[in-house]
Amino acid sequence: MGLAPYGTNRFVEEFYRFYELNEEGGFVQNKKHFPLVARFLFRALSPSQNADKIEQAKADIAYALQHHLERIVLNACHYLHRVTGSKNLCIAGGVGLNSVMNYKILEETQFENVFVQPSAGDAGMAIGSALFGYHNILNQPRAAKGQIFSPYLGKEYSEDSIEAELNKYCDRLHVEKLENVVETTARLISEGNIIGWFQGRSEIGPRALGNRSILADPRRAEMKDIINSRIKHREAFRPFAPIVLEEQQEQYFFMRHPSYYMMFVPYIEPDKRKQIPAVTHVDGTGRLQTVSKQLNPKLHNLLTAFYDRTGVPVLLNTSFNDNGEPIIESPSDAIRCFLNIDLDYLVIHDFIVSKRKASVS
Repeated sequence: MGLAPYGTNRFVEEFYRFYELNEEGGFVQNKKHFPLVARFLFRALSPSQNADKIEQAKADIAYALQHHLERIVLNACHYLHRVTGSKNLCIAGGVGLNSVMNYKILEETQFENVFVQPSAGDAGMAIGSALFGYHNILNQPRAAKGQIFSPYLGKEYSEDSIEAELNKYCDRLHVEKLENVVETTARLISEGNIIGWFQGRSEIGPRALGNRSILADPRRAEMKDIINSRIKHREAFRPFAPIVLEEQQEQYFFMRHPSYYMMFVPYIEPDKRKQIPAVTHVDGTGRLQTVSKQLNPKLHNLLTAFYDRTGVPVLLNTSFNDNGEPIIESPSDAIRCFLNIDLDYLVIHDFIVSKRKASVS
């Protein structure tokens, strides 16, 4: 998803040879297609090319893959709508994490409501199994219509356990407990600081949804490159996600549908792109998370405080981890990661933590 916008369409036509579609929404790839794919990849990524040409070939392959993935899935969606007439669509499986594709479904099919659960993929089958048992075996009623599924299902950590963990590192950390940690955090972010944000129960799935996140100011164009090189140690093309107050979403993003789990990549309104350059991808899009007061009141309060201070209801959000490491879960994970990567502050519940003797008062 992130690399495709850097590519060109030079391989799009060739990819039509690698699979077939049918009128019933089917996607077919079999033994006759596999040698074609192998020969293509050997030619496109030939080591005889220089490094720049190989990198461009990778981007062009990503472009073609994204194009054909969307074609295949939209074909299936059009068929499903024809045979069901439903305005609602639920998507499961790892391909559902392709947020660019999901936005195209909203834009180019007749489905009005698209739901992709935050742990789409093999790991998410546990939720389906639990729900099947709850409803079909125990005969329990389904949730009330309109209730938002909460992704914040991890373990709860008490204030005492957090304080005890912080005390283990008293020789390396300066810790302050504040009555209004949200206002202080909003100020620190607006001043250009990069914050590790640990709150409440962790989120399920591969996306950081505001309880185990790294947060920064999206107004600073240099912030994307700073975090990629200084914090995340990953490729420069990878974008960062914007999170936005639900009430302000349509002012910044070309989408009315909520994106509570970061499952859609809409276009950012052209007049807003210069306001939030650190979360505007090269093609003018952003992998959006809609922040709901109902789902995550503390994150909503933080965005509101940042909005009141700056006039921008958006923050940059990325997962709280180093490259190659899983997203943090526990307070001890948060502290160790904070000490190992170049974050400015760690905010863990109502504690603001800095390295050495720095003070935020």
